[in-house]
Amino acid sequence: MRPHPSAIRFRRRALNMSLRTLSAKTGINRGHLSRVERGLAGLGDANIAKVANALEVTPADIIHKE
Repeated sequence: MRPHPSAIRFRRRALNMSLRTLSAKTGINRGHLSRVERGLAGLGDANIAKVANALEVTPADIIHKE
């Protein structure tokens, strides 16, 4: 699965959540999350699930449909 950068950023901003907060909720480095949102890095399945949970969506909502 590949994360969809704009879907993650859009949802995070809709929740008024900072990257720092998302990082704290997921345990994923803030710099890495920033790179994910810019399409420069990916996430494994477990981390996609963590991000989705923190953003209160399903993993399918934040991945590219292949």
